[in-house]
Amino acid sequence: MVEDESAPGIPNGWYAVAWSHELGPAEVKRLHYFSEELVLFRTRTGRARVLSAYCPHLGAHLAEGGRVAGETIRCPFHAWQYDGETGACVAIPYCERIPPKARVRKWETVERNGMIFVWHHDRQADPDWEVPEISQFSDPAWSEPRIFEIEVPVHVQDMAENNLDPVHFQVVHSSVDVPETELIFAPDGRFFSAVSHTEQETPWGTFKMELLRDTWCIGMSSVESRGIPETGLYMFSSTAPIDRYHAISRWALTATKNMVDTAGEEWFDALTKGLRDDMRIWTHKVHRSEPMLCEADKMLGDFRRWTKQFYSQDA
Repeated sequence: MVEDESAPGIPNGWYAVAWSHELGPAEVKRLHYFSEELVLFRTRTGRARVLSAYCPHLGAHLAEGGRVAGETIRCPFHAWQYDGETGACVAIPYCERIPPKARVRKWETVERNGMIFVWHHDRQADPDWEVPEISQFSDPAWSEPRIFEIEVPVHVQDMAENNLDPVHFQVVHSSVDVPETELIFAPDGRFFSAVSHTEQETPWGTFKMELLRDTWCIGMSSVESRGIPETGLYMFSSTAPIDRYHAISRWALTATKNMVDTAGEEWFDALTKGLRDDMRIWTHKVHRSEPMLCEADKMLGDFRRWTKQFYSQDA
């Protein structure tokens, strides 16, 4: 995306900032998300924690030489220790009295579906919904997830919008036709599903297929293909904003073991190739905060209205 001031701020929600396997016992990692410097670490009891990175004492970066000490991270400059759960300074080795305001911002963190998620809210409000538990990832009938990660030069909303832009599938991805899609919104309006039906010819026969796309917030979604008997194809993704113009997208793809070597591999390749097809468009586009839509763009209009709930009014 061309850096343009019309791009919106960073929406509120849960975002994956790392894969679980990337963070070993007592390991410390430097992160940059939400236009913020962060430190990610795993405590001695195995909890993944995220804090704002700069020590309030003299400004050292906690990820650059910082060490885990029990449930805290120790600053590399003067060894002040910050509790991973609260962000409060709990120990200064050369001073018994801890300044009451000695703390760094703690970011709510949850580890689920093989990913480490952080809650971002422009006003630092507490989470008001939970990251879903994806049952396919723990079901023995499904394959070990194939993981995929890519940095995209686009605002996180523009990438999410791609999923509900049917015409671009024909123009960019050379789809023969695009089926009618029904949007189903949950009562609270936050979660929605997009459901479409097609008839497809496959090496195993012609089947009536259902494509189900679930969306929990801007940047968290899944795609499931149903219709081939006794076969499941599933992808869960979280796209986290680095800043207003860049994001990192993490995908976990799985299929039922009985078809993973055939239909599963073909589906995995098709999804990841499709994302790469979009890169040239994303790299050179700007964000239109008030796009000129035509009457055939109803789904895009619905999506734009839905996104407004994830931005604080003064963001």
